[in-house]
Amino acid sequence: MHILDDRSGLSPRALALLDRTGHRQEPTEPRLPTELLRVRDNKGLLITAPLELVIRREGFAQRYGGLRYTVRRSLADAIHGRSASSLDWSHELGSKVWADPVRGWFFDWHGPQAAHPIRYLLHTDGRVGAENTAGDGVFQETDASMIHRIESHALMDEVSAWDPWPIDGCGLTVARHLDNLGEVTEASGPMLNWRMSDAVAVKEFAYVRTEFPRERQAWIWSRGEDGHRQVSAAAALAARQEDQRTA
Repeated sequence: MHILDDRSGLSPRALALLDRTGHRQEPTEPRLPTELLRVRDNKGLLITAPLELVIRREGFAQRYGGLRYTVRRSLADAIHGRSASSLDWSHELGSKVWADPVRGWFFDWHGPQAAHPIRYLLHTDGRVGAENTAGDGVFQETDASMIHRIESHALMDEVSAWDPWPIDGCGLTVARHLDNLGEVTEASGPMLNWRMSDAVAVKEFAYVRTEFPRERQAWIWSRGEDGHRQVSAAAALAARQEDQRTA
């Protein structure tokens, strides 16, 4: 059943995002069912699409196909200051399928309705990923599941009304000095982790990159005087430790 018809398992935050901007757009062109596809296995041989690929790919089409929603975002850097934007997300199957060299399969799906340098992917084990800018057909995990991705988008939308911090390259160091933040488990996984309180939110994530290991970074938001003081104190502590390290 489509996620807009059965929203069980979603947090109130994610439900609010879908209630505000979510809708379903029916496909305008016919699609060849996965069970009729011929795909190349790890040896490069053309085979009939295996059952695990059929189940996951057709399951994506049934559960998320045509889903549209808009995510608001607010970021900042030291040069340009705060910038607000929004991104329209589209959930439609693409036409590419790859055999994972380790196990299983993955396939592409449409993401933001904007010029974007990477292709979004879904693995048959449920992980969401992306292909790096080199377009090399290598799966790099971004989210633990599609539900985790929607929950993360809902968080990004929520904190767009908060104050983003222009941490730039020091974000991860500052974030690790922020205590008393609870992990948002429904939006977190190995490659993306959200922590927050009533006044501070942190998104720590691994960039999709050609180089390995993947670089990690953190974005930070605060609201109110309490949040501002907490992040300011963490930034000051990180700066002092860096000064001592380089002295």
